Amino acid sequence: MEGVDKRADFEDLLPVMANKLGGEGLINELCNGFQLLMDKDRGVITMESLKRNAAFLGLQDLSEDELAGMVKEGDLDGDGALNQMEFCVLMFRLSPELMQESRFWLEEELKGYGF
Repeated sequence: MEGVDKRADFEDLLPVMANKLGGEGLINELCNGFQLLMDKDRGVITMESLKRNAAFLGLQDLSEDELAGMVKEGDLDGDGALNQMEFCVLMFRLSPELMQESRFWLEEELKGYGF
């Protein structure tokens, strides 16, 4: 499935971006990505805005079902769209390496508090 391959490519690139840009730089880039994909009138990423702007990220070959699945997976509040926080959380969730690294640093920090 072509969408799966594109997602795997993304997962490999996000940690590289994090290492190169640092935490703040990565968040800034994610915010820029959100701005690129969002519906300008509503201030959120909708299925329609994702479909309209997917080519900017090289995702033009994804089916409507795959795009809808991306929105549904990240939609934490159930409103059918992604706000900026939901988008950033989804991007981190799609990157197992970044999630593992975050878990490591959290566990290291908690050890300092006796946990």
